Amino acid sequence: MRDFSLSMLCCAFAALPAWAADVGVVGLFPGKAVLVVDGGAPRTVAVGASVGGVRLVAVDQDSATVEFGGKRQRLAIGQHAHAGGDNGGSQTTSLTADSRGHFITTGTVNGATIRFLVDTGATGVALGASDARRANINVSNGRPVMVQTANGVTQAWLVTLDSVRVGDVTLSSVEGMVHQHDLPMALLGMSFLNRMEMKRDGQTMTLRKRY
Repeated sequence: MRDFSLSMLCCAFAALPAWAADVGVVGLFPGKAVLVVDGGAPRTVAVGASVGGVRLVAVDQDSATVEFGGKRQRLAIGQHAHAGGDNGGSQTTSLTADSRGHFITTGTVNGATIRFLVDTGATGVALGASDARRANINVSNGRPVMVQTANGVTQAWLVTLDSVRVGDVTLSSVEGMVHQHDLPMALLGMSFLNRMEMKRDGQTMTLRKRY
């Protein structure tokens, strides 16, 4: 009888919903929203459906209403909600466009100061030869590739950057590319940006770390 009761108790606990600790909205569509739950991969969820203990209650043009942890919260794109109601503690930075509409910022790679141009067309974080030397990157550990540049085809190396920091956002193990020659500016590409929620409001771009 005792074993049976213990088994029933375990089943009861297993049946309890696993509440998410963190929910973010990264996309909105008619009747659907793209949610990031506990730093996981983005998931497209229809109104009325649930993912990771989060139920999508409603979607409008500007926001999504989600229910988790026994509460409902309305979130715009780029906003997060935490189970305890504390929206603080996330790594976020804001960038301002220059007169040409480019987002240029100063950050670090492996602790070395680097000037970045935000480039959604670049697959990784691209560094010139001198920037890579200052960041103590050993290209002999990288994979050689040939890349097309404005000056023609040139040698480069695919590497893993120990850390990349922009503002208050720091990522570890970021895919990078070191070029054989110097670049006018390092490129902050998608290997960094894919791990962000990106929100643009006029001349301001806000980056919030997802994972």
